[in-house]
Amino acid sequence: MFDDIDHGLRLSIQHFIEQSIGNQTVAEDLLQETLIRINRGLSSFAGRSTVKTWAFSIARHIVADYLRHPDQTKNMITLNELEEPLDTESDIDERLVESEMNECIRNFIDTLPEPYRVALILRDLEDFTTRQIAEVCNCSVTTAKVRIHRARAKLRTVLIGQCDFYHDNQNVFRCDPKK
Repeated sequence: MFDDIDHGLRLSIQHFIEQSIGNQTVAEDLLQETLIRINRGLSSFAGRSTVKTWAFSIARHIVADYLRHPDQTKNMITLNELEEPLDTESDIDERLVESEMNECIRNFIDTLPEPYRVALILRDLEDFTTRQIAEVCNCSVTTAKVRIHRARAKLRTVLIGQCDFYHDNQNVFRCDPKK
């Protein structure tokens, strides 16, 4: 069914949706919906943009629809959803700290207004160009730049206000929530 969709593009869309939603199980469902809509629309694709930006635009709309839905609730990721098994005790400690930091930052990203959140995820996590972000978000390049800048500024302000940053005894950058 999805033979026409490049594997690399599929993985990029999957990563974008996972980063946008923060829940792997829900992201898989939204990926399937995205792939179905892409497949249905390929025959009528007009080529006014690249297939990649067109496909990400579809994914962005599906994510936005999901996040707007009144029944949408955040779910915690369970241990059996981790991609790799945890092995040594030091790895467990390291992964817990990493997981806590990622969850903390993820929670702050989730509070950004949708246009800023999408622009930030596409630029900083998916490595899209500003022009590609503008195409996906159906805005000008200037607007995309402003959204990225404002998203980063808002995130920085929230993180500085909510977190204490430091280097631990192994010189690893860490943060703790302010009390």
